[in-house]
Amino acid sequence: MRAEDRHPELVPNFNMPNAAWPPKAPTGPLAVLASGGLDSAVLLAEAVRVYTAVTPIYVRTGLFWESVEFRYLLRFLEAIRAPNLKPLTILEQPTGDVYGAHWSITGKDAPAASDPNDADFLPGRNVLLFAKPLIWCCLNGIPQLATAPLASNPFPDATPEFYEGLTALVRRAMNGNVTILRPYAQLQKAEVIRRGRELPLQLTFTCIHPTRELPCGACIKCGERRRGFAEAGVPDPTPYASTPCSE
Repeated sequence: MRAEDRHPELVPNFNMPNAAWPPKAPTGPLAVLASGGLDSAVLLAEAVRVYTAVTPIYVRTGLFWESVEFRYLLRFLEAIRAPNLKPLTILEQPTGDVYGAHWSITGKDAPAASDPNDADFLPGRNVLLFAKPLIWCCLNGIPQLATAPLASNPFPDATPEFYEGLTALVRRAMNGNVTILRPYAQLQKAEVIRRGRELPLQLTFTCIHPTRELPCGACIKCGERRRGFAEAGVPDPTPYASTPCSE
């Protein structure tokens, strides 16, 4: 039986309004693309509060910061452990053979906090991140995959058209059904931080150049994180390895 036959109430929704998330009474299981980052962590925790079964999926791609990021994710999962939170599913999607000497592989010349918003663009990132999870969801009867891009995401593979096109291809290839949910697509970082302010956000990781197992404090992602907490008016619990000169 196909997923849409088991759960006919689940229809494609690529840009779920904020007020609709989390749903009041979801009837089907959910998978969440979890990176260990702040946004996906808050999304995952909110899903665990209402869904009867939530499977976090981590895609291992071999990027420079991944080993540290993964350890943070494991700590966060332990902190929000619940009977309906299923074991972490890990999918392998190595990118070193595609990216070569790119900064995301080598760690050299990684974009800094002062660089433009789109300086951390990773070519084809979401094609690589979503292909296997979507197929996995189809094979395991999970009709929805949630992810946490924000309104500030400037990249071409984070648009409604991209998500709709990719899921349509997978549904056709698998003769099945799966939908991507983007509940935070209209939110800014500060709004997500306010939503998750009671969560152990110090166990989330948003950095592309970790130092001594800590977020560096100086890269483009650390800059976004610092600004988000400041704009949210929420104390930043992050144990950065360095402090900007302006502080």
